[in-house]
Amino acid sequence: MKNHQYKRKDLTLLMDCTISILGSQETPGDEEERFELITEGRFTRDGDNVEIIYPDMGDVSFDAPETIFLVEPSRITLTRDSWYGGDMVFDETAKHHFIYQTPFGSLTMGIDTESITRDLGEHGGGLLIKYALDVENVIVSRNSVKIDIKPA
Repeated sequence: MKNHQYKRKDLTLLMDCTISILGSQETPGDEEERFELITEGRFTRDGDNVEIIYPDMGDVSFDAPETIFLVEPSRITLTRDSWYGGDMVFDETAKHHFIYQTPFGSLTMGIDTESITRDLGEHGGGLLIKYALDVENVIVSRNSVKIDIKPA
């Protein structure tokens, strides 16, 4: 498993949960694409930080890699323990870059967060992240991810 930038310690499991993710991607010249994932996961807290953890890409096997949204007061980090990804950092105050691995090689991509809306409490809630992705400073898509967390 990958070493996360954020050191996991003193996590308090708030609840096992059902996580609904609705995403959209709009690329120049193409119609908007939407995807939806509903999966089981965990909702944890470490001080002011919250983690939303679920099996990557809907894989529910015992050793499935995980997707983790670390929600901090100033930013959100998406980490995937799978072959294709680097950490994506959503921060309204700064653009961030990450390495995207493909079977054909890797790309350095930029992520420019347009807005983050948070409504998380002890019993779940929601997140909405809107952002643009670029390669070599050319926007390749505008995206949004809406996450709803409910007790399992």
